[in-house]
Amino acid sequence: MNTIDLSPLYRSSIGFDRLASLLDTALRADQVSSGYPPYDIEQLEENTYAITLAVAGFAENELNIQVENGVLTVSGKKGGEKSERRYLHQGIAQRAFERKFSIADHVEVTGAKLSNGLLTISLVREIPEAEKPRSIPINGSRNVLEHRREEPGRGDESSEQPSPNSDQAA
Repeated sequence: MNTIDLSPLYRSSIGFDRLASLLDTALRADQVSSGYPPYDIEQLEENTYAITLAVAGFAENELNIQVENGVLTVSGKKGGEKSERRYLHQGIAQRAFERKFSIADHVEVTGAKLSNGLLTISLVREIPEAEKPRSIPINGSRNVLEHRREEPGRGDESSEQPSPNSDQAA
């Protein structure tokens, strides 16, 4: 079930060599990851994104956010303190977690904030100028560069000199 045939994609795409490994990694990660903590991924604007994780019960110093080799890792670990509380029911999860997100090239994490039990991570995609779409003009009969062979003595039109072949023709 984990086999995906990408050959039709490779017929019309150039430079997407990592695509197969990214899909394979994503499929494997979904099989082993739990649903904790729940999260949302939003596109706020064309190049602005936000990942929001529900981390109720975690303080800022118990959360860790890292970016390494195109992978954003969010982890949380509760302090080692033992509570003297006696729970009749404990439904608020306080277990350690680690959630990983693959981020595309040129996507940068710009910040994070924790508010009301929600951790929001801001991301921006900044495409370098060299990689932005650009229009390529098609040159017709106008603006065509021509290679003109300049013969000796032909540089000045006011002093026309007969070509060496014109003497033989006369």
